Amino acid sequence: MSIQVDMIKVTVTITTQGDALLYGYRANRNTAMSGLALKHRLFAWHEPSFYGTELEVMQVQHTELILLPAEQVLPFFAELELLSSIEWEWAGHGPALVRLAPVLTACLEEKRYIPSLPAFQEGKLEWSWDHIDAQGIQDQSQAHEDQDEDTLTEGLRASFSAAVFGRFYATEAEQTDLHREFPLLFAEDRTAAAGMDEQAWLIAVGWRADSAPFRPLLQLLEPGEEELDWRLRLVLQDKLDPAAITPIRLTGNGSALGSWPASWTGFVQERSAGWLEHLRACLPAEQLAGAGAHDDDLLSAPLSDEAAWQFLTTDSKRLLEAGWQVLLPAWWEAASKKKPRLRAKVKDGAGRGANKSQSLFGLDSLVDFDWRIAIGEADLTEEEFAALVARNERLVRFRGQWISLDPALLSQIRKLMASVDRTEGLSFQDVLQLHLLGNGGASSPEEEAAAAADNAARIQLEVELNEHLVKLIGQLGAQSELPPLEPPAGLRAELRTYQREGYAWLSFLRRFGLGACLADDMGLGKTVQLIAYLLHMKETGALEDGAPPALIICPTSVLGNWQKEITRFAPSLSVTLHYGGRRNSGDDFLAQTQQADIVLTSYATATLDQELLQSINWAAICLDEAQNIKNAQTKQSLAVRGMKAKHRIALTGTPIENRLSELWSIYDFINPGFLGSAAGFQQRFVKAIETERDEKRMADLQKLVKPFMLRRKKKDPAIQLDLPDKNEMKTYIHLTAEQGALYDQSVNQLMDRMQKLEGIERKGAILAALTQLKQLCDHPLLLTKERTAAAIGEAAADAPLDTEALISRSSKLERLLAMVRELRDEGERCLIFTQYVGMGQMLQQVLRQELQQPVLYLNGSTSKSARDRMIEQFQSQTLPPEEQPNVFILSIKAGGVGLNLTAANHVFHFDRWWNPAVENQATDRAYRMGQTRDVQVHKFISLGTLEERIDEMLESKQQLSDTIITSSEGWITELSTDALRDLFTLRHDFAE
Repeated sequence: MSIQVDMIKVTVTITTQGDALLYGYRANRNTAMSGLALKHRLFAWHEPSFYGTELEVMQVQHTELILLPAEQVLPFFAELELLSSIEWEWAGHGPALVRLAPVLTACLEEKRYIPSLPAFQEGKLEWSWDHIDAQGIQDQSQAHEDQDEDTLTEGLRASFSAAVFGRFYATEAEQTDLHREFPLLFAEDRTAAAGMDEQAWLIAVGWRADSAPFRPLLQLLEPGEEELDWRLRLVLQDKLDPAAITPIRLTGNGSALGSWPASWTGFVQERSAGWLEHLRACLPAEQLAGAGAHDDDLLSAPLSDEAAWQFLTTDSKRLLEAGWQVLLPAWWEAASKKKPRLRAKVKDGAGRGANKSQSLFGLDSLVDFDWRIAIGEADLTEEEFAALVARNERLVRFRGQWISLDPALLSQIRKLMASVDRTEGLSFQDVLQLHLLGNGGASSPEEEAAAAADNAARIQLEVELNEHLVKLIGQLGAQSELPPLEPPAGLRAELRTYQREGYAWLSFLRRFGLGACLADDMGLGKTVQLIAYLLHMKETGALEDGAPPALIICPTSVLGNWQKEITRFAPSLSVTLHYGGRRNSGDDFLAQTQQADIVLTSYATATLDQELLQSINWAAICLDEAQNIKNAQTKQSLAVRGMKAKHRIALTGTPIENRLSELWSIYDFINPGFLGSAAGFQQRFVKAIETERDEKRMADLQKLVKPFMLRRKKKDPAIQLDLPDKNEMKTYIHLTAEQGALYDQSVNQLMDRMQKLEGIERKGAILAALTQLKQLCDHPLLLTKERTAAAIGEAAADAPLDTEALISRSSKLERLLAMVRELRDEGERCLIFTQYVGMGQMLQQVLRQELQQPVLYLNGSTSKSARDRMIEQFQSQTLPPEEQPNVFILSIKAGGVGLNLTAANHVFHFDRWWNPAVENQATDRAYRMGQTRDVQVHKFISLGTLEERIDEMLESKQQLSDTIITSSEGWITELSTDALRDLFTLRHDFAE
């Protein structure tokens, strides 16, 4: 039995791109093969194509062809590992490939390949074989029955080039090495190879070693004492002694004249014609002599100033890219790396119109200066610069040295100089910004070289400070190193170290009329630092009798707090309150201010009375909770920023809450115009930082902001060491108009009943009134009952609460929300204690909706399992942010004892308990073993109410003994009617 052997005829066509198309035909069966069948048989042993599985099958009309990629063509036909059970026959380009592939593959193995000059001239990098007879390849292709030898030769070259890339330059590292070793292969100007044969070009790009004992260089000669013109000359440099150069003359017919060593003659005669063609291709015609009078030297023509400039800046680079070496004047390298610089040199005693001790007062102060222009190593005055520019030359000798005058850069310098009105001068703000953004110092050589690489780069105006400004700006940048300032003699407080620094910083900035943003964390004592500053103003004469006082603007909820704190820490300061329906206006208000050191008002009142308040040039304006003006276009923000003052201070724990524009608004208050217009700031910084994440712009903004902001955090090591373990603060808050009216009504009703009731009924009425008044201090809704807490909960479940309306009815609630928001932004947690279930429910719903976070509430009706679950959730350190509650509201009875809540480091007593021990026990839920942070305790007190009276009694113990004040409120029921009236009656000084 005989076995029939498959006989497969494979027709191969190599494309001009180097790929091979293969078509199979079963000769013994007289049938065409499918592409899949041919792949299985032809590439069964071909590992690079993963045994044919990765090869593409193409459909051309009704024939299936296999596409073999260019980089695999030569290796495949060189190895030709085929199934021996099949008889193979080659057609088309196949026979030529079978013959030539081993030869060309050997070139690959031996790295006998070269870059292709024709491809280079077309802007491509391709490879060709070396030491192979191209005509022999053509002859072999012509010997085959397929006479398309041009296609075959072009295809072979493409396949060979692809194989070189695939074998030697396939990785990014290999390609980088090629760029580094042979940069001229990638030169942008490909016309520089014109006039070169392949051998000269391979030498020029460094692929082939040059066997000549010299190298040709083109040298630019600068004018000397006798020679007035710039000239080019061709020189031969000895490779063994680079310092030895021999000038030669290159004639118009390509021959060279000169005196060189005899051993060089053959190389010179062989190559001089190529030098001629190469120079003609690389240099403009005007830099080469014509064929007439200067026929004995192609480079004998003198160069104009403009032609010399062109050679230095443009033509020399083209020659270098073409493989020539160029000798330029020694000074040019340094000059080309240094871009001209324009400096405003501030004069000594430069401030105009300022007193001698300060030299400056405010960012608008004008500074006298002289222009200085640095070009190369030369430092020119304005007059010297103008004289040089008037010569209209690009290369000039000045003070014995050459300098270059780039027309484009000179134009920029002139425009910059013209943009500054010398009659007005530079403002201190201009000088400060230029210095802060790094344009006042010398650039590094690397930076200068990078700038010089782009002549279109914008020249920056720089500033050279005098000794006074060097010291001042240095102090602005090192806030902790300011000269110490003793606290005012009248200050009744012991300032901590960082508080002394803050007080000294505010006073330092005032000396120079520079605004300040004190942005310490809540609890670090911004209030006492500002009070110390205001007292220092008083004691140093800045708050003179009859002169405008300082103005403090703050939220309504902290007006009372400021009154109390100023009285407590600086009783020598006289404070007047501009607030409420009975506030003064017109001449009465002006007379009132002349008797005060400090005028205290709210943001709302400042907006209503902006015309009145803007008519005074205040000794200082201080904003508390300055984030209230963060929205620059609101009436409130515009009104406050439009007020006049000799000094401006902003206090805020959150200078940026959501957007950079909020920072602009605060800075436009403290230093108007310093950060430019709102639109300019948006374009320059907001868009670049918030949208594009531009780190350079972010760094620039930080440099501008830093000198005028002092921000210390409780987490700072120096601060933590200086803080007590537990810091208790009282927060005094006004009643709203509604609360005040209801409070008066309740007290009047009680006093009427006291005339009629006796015994147990009298005690019951007092206790009922007491509860009503305390609830009123929290929120009027607790007393009016027009909407129960349960109804609030149900409404919140179906639709959002009208939280704005609820908040506006209680100053306590408004203040609490502001403080909790700040803590949330700082990533801290808090406990809020209240005696009333309804208040707890309202707090939970309002805070949950306003903060958009879970808020916990524990009271007497909470089950043990729910209680344990709340504690675990609040204490957790692993919950995702959207599930982690930062606020825990507790009934003081249910949550005041037995809980460990050390995740919180802030405790709020929303309403006061009568016994300090009860409050301390509640505080100890956070301040206990396991607490690693300082605990801040905030006690809310409604001004003018029995809350304040009880607090005063507890503090002074002048009216009540320790034995009377117990955990109950029974002692109040034993007071006389007159004593009750004195205790309960609302003091209207503190009501709207």
